Amino acid sequence: MTVHGRAFAYGDNVDTDVIIPARYLNTPDPRELARHCMEDLDAGFSASVRPGDIVVAGRNFGCGSSREHAPLALKACGVACVVAASFARIFYRNALNIALPILECPAAAAAIAAGDEVAVDFATGRISDLTRSQTFLSEPFPPFMRELIAAGGLAAYLKGRCA
Repeated sequence: MTVHGRAFAYGDNVDTDVIIPARYLNTPDPRELARHCMEDLDAGFSASVRPGDIVVAGRNFGCGSSREHAPLALKACGVACVVAASFARIFYRNALNIALPILECPAAAAAIAAGDEVAVDFATGRISDLTRSQTFLSEPFPPFMRELIAAGGLAAYLKGRCA
């Protein structure tokens, strides 16, 4: 599975309250969450992100509270993947649980700039910055993780396996 999109680049320690501010946690509607995604850090994000776009960030992306709303808001905006130098562990788990692919790659996170066209191949771990003609390698997703993402997340994956 490969995704291709435009990069939105952020720094270190992007916390869950920045990804989706707490004042919007009273809605279970992913579309409503998407409208407010990243608004305190990047007011134009939700209006300019398109399906397939990729968020690139520094260290400790998704730190802070354990809210599942954060990866859900990103996915609902159309973000196809997050590439970061590192992730907060709870965000990492929550993202995969809802089928938001995330890859750790410090070199890619440092080199890719906002607006660059990026392609990510989950089977090989190859991250290509097409704008700058650079390629980076991350740990590829094992087959079961690609199946989990294709199924739509952990619950759907387990439901399919039990059926």
